Amino acid sequence: MFNSDRWREILEVLTSNVGRTILTAFGVCWGIFILIVLLAAGKGFENGIRQDFGDIATNTMFMWTRSTTKAYEGLPKGRSFEFKVNDVQAIKDNVPNLRFISPRNQLGGFRGGGNVIRGIRVGAYNVYGDYPEIINQDPMAVTSGRFLNHNDINEKRKVAVIGQGVKSELYDKGEEVLGSYIKISGVNFMVIGTYKKNNNDGDGEEAQKEIFVPFTSFSQAFNRGEDVGWMAITAHDGSSISQLKENIIGVMRERHKIHPEDNRAIGYFDLYEQFNRVESLFVGLKAIAYIVGIMVLLSGIIGVSNIMLIVVKERTKEIGIRRALGEQPWSIKLQILMESIFLTIISGMTGIIFGSLVIYGINSLLDSVGPVDMFINPSVSVGVVSGALVILIISGLLAGFIPANSAIKVRPIEALRNE
Repeated sequence: MFNSDRWREILEVLTSNVGRTILTAFGVCWGIFILIVLLAAGKGFENGIRQDFGDIATNTMFMWTRSTTKAYEGLPKGRSFEFKVNDVQAIKDNVPNLRFISPRNQLGGFRGGGNVIRGIRVGAYNVYGDYPEIINQDPMAVTSGRFLNHNDINEKRKVAVIGQGVKSELYDKGEEVLGSYIKISGVNFMVIGTYKKNNNDGDGEEAQKEIFVPFTSFSQAFNRGEDVGWMAITAHDGSSISQLKENIIGVMRERHKIHPEDNRAIGYFDLYEQFNRVESLFVGLKAIAYIVGIMVLLSGIIGVSNIMLIVVKERTKEIGIRRALGEQPWSIKLQILMESIFLTIISGMTGIIFGSLVIYGINSLLDSVGPVDMFINPSVSVGVVSGALVILIISGLLAGFIPANSAIKVRPIEALRNE
């Protein structure tokens, strides 16, 4: 069935009119090229967004207090309140499926402002009073020494873990960090560890300029008492923090006498919800890429089908002679289908090769100019290429089906009369 004579005939048919064959193949080539490039661009965007999230636990929400907007139980609206340390246990007792609840306090604001002094050097950094569990919610690599532990919490040790950015600004190169002291808002803390976060977004440098101290010693040193500035709350992997969120907020409303319909008194940021929105965006981008690529490819397939119809028309007499000599209809049909599939696959593979070269060029450019925000390592998987090949084979069959049926409908006597 797949003999040399058949393949020689296929090559003769396709090379008999090279210009027409190239123009026909271009539509398929361009369709696959567009599909590959769009999918790679979508993947690059996805990689960039995922890099922005970093390693932070995505099944997490952050919660803080704001002023009330409704009067309730004799208390006026506009009232300020603070979370308390015992709120943590209340949440644990009333809301199941929570993995970590980390109360936090902070000095310095979002981009620093707390005075940190070492010798004659002064820096402005974010300083957090934390529990050891925070390292599971906001992962970081401890590069020397250790992170906070519960002995630090229980004994209210004045110890600190500093970022690589803090180290580079307050210490000379090669200088011993562990065991040294830094002064945070006038209080001495001993450095017990350094960390580095894998974060390449716009605040990547700020992420390396943070200082973590035990929550209890922070509260004692800076007169916070039982107050909690905000909380990081993470659900178990089998549960969604978005579904547990209302229960958590409801517990806090009840404990702090907040009107049940006051939706502004407690602020929150649901990282899981935001991440799911981004995930939906990725799915949408892939769908658009497939739709656009397949539509362009479809126009190319229609072109192949039209050309094959012309080829069948031009070979009417030849087909009639072959039928008169006894060739079976399925053999003629197979010949037309093979020609269509061969042309489609060669065209598509050319598009894949050119698309791969473009992707390689973009990655080389990104490597030379450095990382670009929200666009990292555009690529397509082997599965996508395999899927494209399957699409090409199916497309080739579809493109050749109508011309093949047209060929076997030619009656030998009528074909022989055709000029």
